Amino acid sequence: MKKQFKTLIVTSLILVYLVIAAGSVVRMTGSGMGCPDWPKCFGYLIPPTERNQLDWKSNHQYHEGEVIILNESLRVASSDFTSQDTYQPKNWEAYTKHDYAIFNATHTWIEFINRLLGVFAGLATLLLFISSLWRIKTDPTSTLLSFLVILGMGFQGWLGKTVVDSNLLPFKITLHMVMALLLVLVLVILLAREKQSETFLKNTSRLQKVLGVGLILTLVQIGMGTQVRQFVDEQMHFFNLEQASSWLADAPILFYFHRSFSILVLLVHGYLGYLLYQNKTIPKVFIVILSLLGVEILSGIWMYYFDFPFSSQPLHLVLASLLFGAQSYFMLTLKKQL
Repeated sequence: MKKQFKTLIVTSLILVYLVIAAGSVVRMTGSGMGCPDWPKCFGYLIPPTERNQLDWKSNHQYHEGEVIILNESLRVASSDFTSQDTYQPKNWEAYTKHDYAIFNATHTWIEFINRLLGVFAGLATLLLFISSLWRIKTDPTSTLLSFLVILGMGFQGWLGKTVVDSNLLPFKITLHMVMALLLVLVLVILLAREKQSETFLKNTSRLQKVLGVGLILTLVQIGMGTQVRQFVDEQMHFFNLEQASSWLADAPILFYFHRSFSILVLLVHGYLGYLLYQNKTIPKVFIVILSLLGVEILSGIWMYYFDFPFSSQPLHLVLASLLFGAQSYFMLTLKKQL
């Protein structure tokens, strides 16, 4: 049962990271409104693939909640009915959450895949919680943390709905990302608790303090990155996803601070590496941290000097999320040695 529980933690963590990656692709491609309603997509469990599927049709069976696009606006079936030879307004309600009524098959399916991954992640965390009930007497903390993950997934789903209803308000998108990192943190705590305690490092307290500084700096860096990302999003919409070379033409000073701040993060982790070298033991998780940090910086350079190549933004975000998770895991395993 212990092995099964750990497997479910890892599976949940992988799926949450996949959702983060998919969400970043959605944001990069401007696909956030590919499904203008929630939780279904144009009122369907499986979204349409062509624009004409959303046209009103005569003698067609409609189900409550299904959506059509009529006169550049969304109409929602108020009940189950079969349409007549002419359009009957009484059978339809205007969609009032927003006025976005554009269909793009690519955007729709990118957003749909993002939501589908969210469903899989939710199911995995539900199984994790059910599995934790078997150890509620011997390890109630794991059960509580697993329950918090379930609550977090539910809240994250609600946030996803508010993001769509707000027509992608940047602040809500950022809050959506913050919640994802909190889910990562709780799952990492669960994973670290499953690790057998090993005493292999000296001066653990000092190492933990330096790593703690590095973790705080990473969080500050991620926070600044979300603000820069909001600015880039606004530029993307202004230029209609074109002229990527102009997205940072009038970048705020925060962007330059964010760019230079990575040097400080790297120096702190370089010092941490020096302390580990003195211990004559370099844990694998630190090698992962250093590798992620290096690739993260390179991806930032790649975006800036090569005008945001496709996949560079999702990669940059996912690497930051992985770095946060790896740092948190290392911190928790060090704490177990104190």
